[in-house]
Amino acid sequence: MKSRAVIIASLALCLAAAPARAEEPPLAPDDRATWSFVWENDYFANTDRNYTNGVRIAYLSGLKQPEGVSSFLAHDLLGAGQEAGIRRGFAVGHSIFTPEDTLATQPLPDQHPYAGWLYGEYSVVVQQRQRVQQITLQAGVVGPAAQGEWLQNNWHDLIGGDPVNGWDNQIGNEPGFVLSYDRQFRSVYDIGDNGFGADITPTIGASLGNVDTRARGGLTLRIGNDLRNDYGPPRVRPALAGAGFFSPVDDFSWHLFIGVNGSAVAHNIFLDGSLFRDGDPQVDKNVLVGEVQAGLALQFRRVQIAYTFVTRTKEFETQKSAQQFGAVSLSVKF
Repeated sequence: MKSRAVIIASLALCLAAAPARAEEPPLAPDDRATWSFVWENDYFANTDRNYTNGVRIAYLSGLKQPEGVSSFLAHDLLGAGQEAGIRRGFAVGHSIFTPEDTLATQPLPDQHPYAGWLYGEYSVVVQQRQRVQQITLQAGVVGPAAQGEWLQNNWHDLIGGDPVNGWDNQIGNEPGFVLSYDRQFRSVYDIGDNGFGADITPTIGASLGNVDTRARGGLTLRIGNDLRNDYGPPRVRPALAGAGFFSPVDDFSWHLFIGVNGSAVAHNIFLDGSLFRDGDPQVDKNVLVGEVQAGLALQFRRVQIAYTFVTRTKEFETQKSAQQFGAVSLSVKF
């Protein structure tokens, strides 16, 4: 009884200490869905190693009023006010990882293991005027079943690149999942009366799963016009990304952005191998990983295009240098 009382008292203190839910002005209607395509590749940095390719195709619904389970999720679980709207999304994605020496056929114990990751994704985005919360579930497969070898070698054949010879040494087949939560809360500063301004958006989040487990935080600074339309362009996880939608109010808008992101990584299957079996290739990962990104986004009516250049610090101890790659995204409102 005493322990139960302590637990109840502790819960009561937590509830009492929780901030009151602040109501914000209602959101502007936005019933159009957003389709987006993201391609990330180290070709843009003239390299071919480590995280070498990522593709993601996503659909995110228009803004809806939370009802039923969505209402519980938005208002009770995530603490959003009654003015909050909700979006639901689906995506498919694929990522490829290779060592630096892709001509060797033997295992390379001091280089990044070969791996492919093929997944589907379901997401719920809870939107308020100055903040966005996302819950995302990815489920798929790591290993030969992800067809990383087939995709990479056929792509190299198409562009006249060298064959990649070491895929027999890749991480084995394993079903994978990642449950993620991210929160962005921005401050917008208007400069003049023509829609030009700047904003600062801190982000915090965490992921849990047998593919990736980490805590992360970051900050993005943007300058341009109509910044309230979105939260930046989409990316491939675990990157510092936007919310997956944009809501154009003018025929043209633009912004420049720069962001920093840091992660504390507990598990990364592409470096650590499987949690459930021995024998996978692995390297000693770095627990702390940082990332800097910068780029430009342009919006023409219902179309947004963006380019991002990324520098990521060493992810494992024997990695020779930081990783660099580019990301191109195309988003369309329907």
